[in-house]
Amino acid sequence: MTLAAKPSKMTFIRGLQSFKSCDQRSVVTIGSFDGVHLGHQAIIAQVKAKSAALGLPSIVMTFEPQPMEFFSSEKAPARLMRLREKVDALLELGVDSVVCLQFNRTLSNLTASEFVEQVLCDGLAAKHLIVGDDFRFGCDRSGDFNMLSLMGQTHDFSVQDTETLEVQGQRVSSTLVREFLQMGDFGRASKLLGRPFSIKGLVVYGQQLGRELGFPTANVNLNRYSAPLSGVYAVRVDVGGTEYMGAANVGVRPTVGDLVKPILEVHLLDFQGDLYGQRIDVRFEHKIRDEQKFVNMDKLIETIKQDIKQIRTWFSGLE
Repeated sequence: MTLAAKPSKMTFIRGLQSFKSCDQRSVVTIGSFDGVHLGHQAIIAQVKAKSAALGLPSIVMTFEPQPMEFFSSEKAPARLMRLREKVDALLELGVDSVVCLQFNRTLSNLTASEFVEQVLCDGLAAKHLIVGDDFRFGCDRSGDFNMLSLMGQTHDFSVQDTETLEVQGQRVSSTLVREFLQMGDFGRASKLLGRPFSIKGLVVYGQQLGRELGFPTANVNLNRYSAPLSGVYAVRVDVGGTEYMGAANVGVRPTVGDLVKPILEVHLLDFQGDLYGQRIDVRFEHKIRDEQKFVNMDKLIETIKQDIKQIRTWFSGLE
């Protein structure tokens, strides 16, 4: 068995080839962890507790792309987080390492037993494995808690199951978070996430359309065929530690008709400056309307003015 090196600090590692041989085993959990919601956080807490008890490093293994994206492409569920956001959230919870495997044809063709031997044993040197109650793996779909327990007896690792976490009688899941976001119910989505829903990203150059219309926007590419929400929203935007109120649009700009994949466009209220190249954190507070296609640009401009007026009114109501 090739043994994983104990990380000297919290790290993000791409691929098993980055692990080096030593005499250290590991406590491992595996999953997509999209959104890093309360259910995921409960699993991470168990991983950290077992890691401390055994004196072994804690490892979260995830995949890029997510398996459903690999198999279904644009039909896959919209992501709640991009990889960087997910890794940052997992490391903030205090695990030693996040290991990301490229989910490709080779990995998807591994049987459950091959996955255990090549990834869990030879790659991660797992001593203890913690999995969710719905965890399944392997091209033959034979990988589950019972199968892991049996193989653990042969390969000297133990397996721990986790119970479903419920909040107000509902099972916490990424699917349910998406449903609340699509409904514009940020209160219930936040309760499942354990924090407000936000999108973080790098401001990139666009076509300057917002500036031409009189409403300059900071554009963040989502790099996906779908987003977990769509429409116009009142948002709070963190720029280098300073918070601004803003109007955000998530969608494909149907009036202009120039996009296939959705983007996030944010107009910061009462802001002067250049945001290109900066990372911003956009926290969604309230939905104003669905994305619409307008008959002409004048109608679009008129509606944007009304959106901003409504957003200012909404924020003033909070104050």
